[in-house]
Parts: sequence; C-alpha cells; structure tokens
Amino acid sequence: MDSANIVIVGGGVIGCALAREVAAKWSDVFLLEKFPRVGMAASTRNSGVIHSGIYYTPGSLKARLCVRGNRIMHEYCAAHGVPHRPCGKLVVATSDAEIPSLEKLLQTGNTNGVPGLRIVDRATAKKREPNIECVAAMEVPTAGILSAEELVKSLAREAAERGASIVTRANVTRLDPGPSNIRVEVEIGDPPDTQRETIEARCVVNCAGLFSDDVAAMLGNRGYRIYPVRGEYCEAVKNKSDLVRDLVYPVPHDAGYTLGTHLTKTVWGTLLVGPTADHIEDKNDYESNRLPIEEFVRRAKPMLPMLQVEDLRLAYSGIRSKLLPPGKGGMADFLIFRDPNVRQAVQLIGMESPGLTSSLAIAEYTAPLVAEVLN
Repeated sequence: MDSANIVIVGGGVIGCALAREVAAKWSDVFLLEKFPRVGMAASTRNSGVIHSGIYYTPGSLKARLCVRGNRIMHEYCAAHGVPHRPCGKLVVATSDAEIPSLEKLLQTGNTNGVPGLRIVDRATAKKREPNIECVAAMEVPTAGILSAEELVKSLAREAAERGASIVTRANVTRLDPGPSNIRVEVEIGDPPDTQRETIEARCVVNCAGLFSDDVAAMLGNRGYRIYPVRGEYCEAVKNKSDLVRDLVYPVPHDAGYTLGTHLTKTVWGTLLVGPTADHIEDKNDYESNRLPIEEFVRRAKPMLPMLQVEDLRLAYSGIRSKLLPPGKGGMADFLIFRDPNVRQAVQLIGMESPGLTSSLAIAEYTAPLVAEVLN
C-alpha cells in the first residue's frame, strides 16, 4: 500500500494544472487518469478558445476565474511555448433583433472587468472579417486560440518535473474515507492484465470531469448529476479555410445554455464550424447519430452566407459535463468546495467551459482548499 499527501482523480487540463500547482508546495502528489494519456476527453475535444469572460454571471466563479484565467493563460502559453494566438474575436448580431442581446453581453463583460470591449458597425466588422455578414458586432480583444493538446502536455510535464507522479490507465474503483485518510483503490493497466493498487491519501481532489458525479458518489455525496452534452464539429476543406481569419461567434440564443455554433480558425490554420449541443445518455458516445453537414451549414449561414455543404467535412466531437438537465435553460456555475461530509476531500463538479481558459486560475483557487485539508 502506497501513501500520498494528495491524490487527484482525473488527468484533464484542470487536473494537470492542479497537479502542477500543488506539487510546487507538497510532495507525494499522485495524478490518476483512467485513459491512456492525460487530456484525452473534454480537455482536447473542444474549440481551443481562450475565453474572455463576457458570458458569465457577474460575481460567479466562472466570471472571476475566466477573467483571471484569460490573462495568466496568455502569459503561460507565451512563456512555455504552447502554440497560441491572441487574436481576439467578434460576436456578431445578424439582425436588428439581436442588438439588445449584444448590448447585454457588453454590459456583462464590462461588469466582469473584461478590457477593451466595444460594439462596432457592419463596415468595421467586415474590415476585420470580410466574409462575415452582420448588422453590428462586439470586438473582444482579449480572446484567443491555443493548442489544447500542447497545453495539457506542458502542464503535465511541469507537474512531473515538480515531483508529481502521473499514472495513466489508472481507474479509481473505490474511495473509502477514514478518520484521517481516504483509501483509494485503483485498477491500473488494461484488461485482462490490470493490477489492483491501494493508496492512502491525506487529501483526494475530484477532477474527474464527465465522471465527477460518479467520483463524488464514491465519497458518499450523491447529490450531483452530470448531464453529458455532445458538441460536434465540422472542418472546412483546405481551400476554404481562409473564409474566416480568427474567431466569430453568434449572439447566444438560449439563455446561456450554449454559446452557439461558431467559427474558429485554429492555431494550425484550419477552420472549424461548431460545436453543436445535444444531450446524450452515454458519456462515452462520441459518434452515434452524427448530425449531417447540412445542419452545420444551416446554423453558420446567417454569419457566413457563402458557406456551402461541399465546403465542409465532418470532424471530431466532444462531450461537456453539464449540471443542468435537458430543457432547463441558463448556465450553472463551477462547483469547487471542501466536501462537507468528508473533510479530506475537495470536489470540482460541472467543470465545463470555460474550464480550459480558467484551468490555471482554478488551480490557484483550489490549492488553498487542499492546504486546509493538509494543515
């Protein structure tokens, strides 16, 4: 039986960022990831956008950690050679009826402290994005784009250099809280050659993303449920990748449940259209009943009228960990807290977008909760 100061369950971008943060302060840090590599799930199956903080309720964790995360993420990528582009973005109103929503976004962003926001007219927007059609747009200069995969690799590498033990193909099967420790039972490896290991941890941090409700339940906290929402993407064929220069978003239409199907020019020069947002039953279902390309064209055409079906190919999909069930609008906040019933546990639940942008700030916010456990 091994012992540890800290066991982090889940090796996505937030788990890796937290491992990097706490390994600088404590020894015997274990990061357990059930997939073959860190960051294989939601962390790298997204748009790779560095969000600014314009969408989130003022005072919420999402607002605070996104605005802070935006700044330090740009700094981290520049300092560590993570491919990124601080390009800014446009949020476009394609009709006069959408202008009040655009103005509301501006107000929310200003309240949250997002710098440099301004609403511009059609002519100004088209100077920036000649192929985009709109009646007005909001410029968001602090937004950007990064390589999510390279970010996760960089964070994991730094965590390991600081002494963290990163164990992949490590599936946590049981958590047994005791008076001063939590016994963590793990299956390591691929069937049929798995090995069972047990770790006695002084602190367990639930960073399991889509499966964070399952990990919380192992600790006896069954009051949370993750509702998986699949987002699908298309990619423009090579000779159409320059239809958009940077990032173009629609005005959200459904009370913040999704930011809408947007246009993303990646750091590699490809153009993505997506994501969609549909509730699914299976947290591992990335491919069944994929939407036709025609649906992506329909959603993007108000912004990009020249887009045609033959311009796109189906690309990857990702699954987000929503706390709100089907049919309920709005946007749930991040949940980051000491477990009230298990004093040695820290829970991170509902860590969807802007989790990538906020990952370094989330690690900063969570580390003092870990310190409360260990001190």
